[in-house]
Amino acid sequence: MALQFDLVVIGSGPGGYVAAIRASQLGLKVGVVERESLGGICLNWGCIPTKALLKSAQVFEYLHHAQDYGLKADGVGFDFNAVVQRSRGVADGMSKGINFLFKKNKIETVSGTGKLLAPGKVEVTRADGTKETVEAKHIILATGARSRQLPNLPIDDKKIIGYRKAMTMDALPKRMVVVGSGAIGVEFAYFYRTMGTEVTIVEFLPRIVPVEDEEVSKQMEKSFKKIGINILTSAEVTSVDTAGAGCKVTVKTAKGDQQIECDVVLSAVGVSTNLENLGLEELGIKTDRGRVLVDDFYQTNVPGIYAIGDIVPGPALAHVASAEGIICVEQITGHHPEPLNYQNIPGCTYAQPEIASVGLTEAEAKKQGYDVLVGKFPFSASGKASAAGAKDGFVKVIFDKKYGEWLGAHMIGANVTEMIAEVVVARKLETTGHEIIKAVHPHPTMSEAIMEAAAAAYGEVIHL
Repeated sequence: MALQFDLVVIGSGPGGYVAAIRASQLGLKVGVVERESLGGICLNWGCIPTKALLKSAQVFEYLHHAQDYGLKADGVGFDFNAVVQRSRGVADGMSKGINFLFKKNKIETVSGTGKLLAPGKVEVTRADGTKETVEAKHIILATGARSRQLPNLPIDDKKIIGYRKAMTMDALPKRMVVVGSGAIGVEFAYFYRTMGTEVTIVEFLPRIVPVEDEEVSKQMEKSFKKIGINILTSAEVTSVDTAGAGCKVTVKTAKGDQQIECDVVLSAVGVSTNLENLGLEELGIKTDRGRVLVDDFYQTNVPGIYAIGDIVPGPALAHVASAEGIICVEQITGHHPEPLNYQNIPGCTYAQPEIASVGLTEAEAKKQGYDVLVGKFPFSASGKASAAGAKDGFVKVIFDKKYGEWLGAHMIGANVTEMIAEVVVARKLETTGHEIIKAVHPHPTMSEAIMEAAAAAYGEVIHL
């Protein structure tokens, strides 16, 4: 007899497990098919364990700068294996937390790899090769993504590694080349450089963190160079020779080919969706450029089959997947949710300094024809930032001059990932620049830089 559910979710990452819990809250009997650990890549191999590594690096950096705070910390060192084990322990604890939530919400886990057989039917292949059929009126695909592989950068997890291996290396490499400067690339570049590795970033585009506002990219490059990270932009890795003890990386630049010797190369050039062997072709589910095509509520062209997260068009971010999962199951259960506004999705990068942004960059706003007001407040003018010894960075805000609409915000500095939510909520509520200026922000805080930046846009800034 097949297992029977109202809803089956394939994948238990931040899209899948959140969708499952919300569906259970709304009265559905839910099963989740998972081939690895509950929590998916984000919880086990992405967002959470990387933040644990970055915290270790940040504490190590603080200790090295103890004298800046009038303190003494002599003989500071680290146990690299202990740093890695702490990160794994944090991830394991969070995965156990998902297990607890599933039990609390009476969600059944079906261990194995899921494949669509027909609308309403999923075949699950267990680790021992046995198969089981699971049936449900509604099926959500939430299978996520993995490291993208380039032909000239074949990942062997020894000398050319992806993000998983970068989290669990046996020893600290002396020299590393990081290919790609998106969030994954710059976070690992910061971590390894802070722990003592010589790091070179190679970015194909003209600037690092290329999706960010241009001023943010410039500040990030300045901050990274200050800690000794070598940066090559408008550059391409054409080959990696792994025949010797280490790697010889050939990089094509505007000035000609350059060869860099290192112990390991980290490929951080994005992700590829997990769509293989899901049964999409057999059922005629439409895809485009590696993404499943869905409507505003995540139903595919086959009724009763839905897709969320990294495998659908939109930003491949954990919080986006969670929001999509909630909207999807609320629509299934007749709650008439609003479609997700993809123009108001915050992006965060957790290196030091941190980056947080939402909405249009200044260049994008001008390209779309807006007459803009731009305000910028540097943390060098912030009392809290000075007291914390974190004066690098700024808050930049962009408003439409005609109506005061908040078009975008771009921040780089300490703790800005904790500050961006103010902008997301304000934009959701259609708050204008004047309302932000008149909303009293606590002093001294980093967050008052948002108010000051808004005031700067309108020529009312006090502390500049």
